[in-house]
Amino acid sequence: QVQLVESGGGMVQTGGSLRLSCAAAGRTFESLAMGWFRQAPGKEREFVGDIAWNGASTEYTDAVKGRFTISRDNAKNMLYLQMNSLKPEDSAVYYCAGCIAYCANGKNFKIWGQGTQVTVSA
Repeated sequence: QVQLVESGGGMVQTGGSLRLSCAAAGRTFESLAMGWFRQAPGKEREFVGDIAWNGASTEYTDAVKGRFTISRDNAKNMLYLQMNSLKPEDSAVYYCAGCIAYCANGKNFKIWGQGTQVTVSA
């Protein structure tokens, strides 16, 4: 099993940038598709984007396309989320997650980190 720990959250002004990291412990990280999700207060958790096990492909929800970039370094067991041009509506707890199979569109992500808070002030 893989354990996931997010870091890099914080408070930033509108238009600013943050880079979230997700450290994975366990030898199966490189076999997992990895994703980022977020949950704002009073809302359901939503899919942000994901990346294939080898980094060859990514997909994003429309709300973040062109602003967020997901990358991974399998040699370091690390996943990243670069967030640019942040908006107040991006404020949420951000989670990284792992998926073994059938992972398109945020489905079947069953390995979760504890989350990191991102707050974007107006």
